[in-house]
Amino acid sequence: MKRLNCKVALLVVSALWTLGASAQTYPNHPIKLIVADAAGGAPDQLGRLLTEKLSNNLGQAVVVENRPGAGGVLGAELVAKSAPDGYTLLLTTTAIYGILPNLRKNLPYDPVRDFLPITRIATASNVLVVNNELPAKNIAQLVKLAKEKPGALNYASAGVGTPAHLAGEMLNLLADIKVVHVPYKGAAPALTDVIAGNAQYIITSPLAAGAHMNGGRVRALASTGTERNPSLPDLPTIAETVPGYEITQTWGVVVPAGTPPEIVSKLSAEIAKVMHQPDVKAKVLATGATPVGDSPAEFEAFMAKERQRLGDVITKRGIVLTD
Repeated sequence: MKRLNCKVALLVVSALWTLGASAQTYPNHPIKLIVADAAGGAPDQLGRLLTEKLSNNLGQAVVVENRPGAGGVLGAELVAKSAPDGYTLLLTTTAIYGILPNLRKNLPYDPVRDFLPITRIATASNVLVVNNELPAKNIAQLVKLAKEKPGALNYASAGVGTPAHLAGEMLNLLADIKVVHVPYKGAAPALTDVIAGNAQYIITSPLAAGAHMNGGRVRALASTGTERNPSLPDLPTIAETVPGYEITQTWGVVVPAGTPPEIVSKLSAEIAKVMHQPDVKAKVLATGATPVGDSPAEFEAFMAKERQRLGDVITKRGIVLTD
C-alpha cells in the first residue's frame, strides 16, 4: 500500500511538473482557434484578423478552424473536451455563453465550469432598421405606432433564440408593446422581407444592413448599445428613448478549464495587445464593431452579467426552442 501511495504521489508530481514546464515553454507548436461559425461570418472575420497578428506575437502559427453547427454548440463542445494546454482556443459568442445556456437544458458544455475566460476581443451594437413605408421616423414614433396597433406590426429575425430575436423581445418587454416575432432561416432572408415590406423591422448588424441603409432600401432608427455606435455616431440609441435597453453582440476567447494560469495570463496579454494595435482597431471599427481586449476577470464578470440579463428576457417573454 505504501509503494502504491508513493507511485501515485510520483505520478501527481510528474504531471504537475510537466504542466509547469509546458507553461514555461508555451507555445512550442501551432495553436488552433475554433470558430463555431461558417467561414465569412463576423466571428470568422474577427478570428482571422486576430490569428494573423497573434501568430507574429507568439512566434507560432495560430490558425482558425471553422466548426459550425447547432448554433455554436458543436464548436464549444469540441473545445470543452480538449486538452487544457493552451493549444485549442474557442472564439466564444453571445449565443454560446449567454443565450444557449438559458434556452437548452442539456447542453454538452457548461459555460462556467468547462471554460476559463481569456479576453473579450470585440463588441458590436446592432441597428434597428425599418421598411421605408413604415411611417415611424424614430423609436418614439415606432413605440407609439405599436401601442396604437397592438399585434399589427411584426419584426423579423434570423431564427428563434438568436440575438435578433432577443433584441426584439427586449424592446417588447421594456417598451411595453406587442410586436409579433417572425423567425427566418438566417439574417439574409429576414432582411429581404423587411425590404419587401412583409415585416416591418429587424434588429441586425450594421455590416449586414449597411449596404441597404446606404442604398435607401431600409431606414435605420437606432442602435442597440448604451452608447452610440462609433461607426454611426449620428444614429441615436434605443436606450435614449427606452431606458435600460441594451443588447450587443460580443466575441471573446476562452480556453478549456484546467489550463495553467501562466498560459491564461500570456494569452490574455498577447491577445489584448493585438486588439489595441492601431491597424487592428481600424479594421474592427470598419466592420461596425469596437475592439476591447479586457482582463480575464473583467470578461468573466461581463459574461455572467449578460447570461443573467438575457436569461431574464428569455424567461419573461417565454422564449423556447421548438426544434
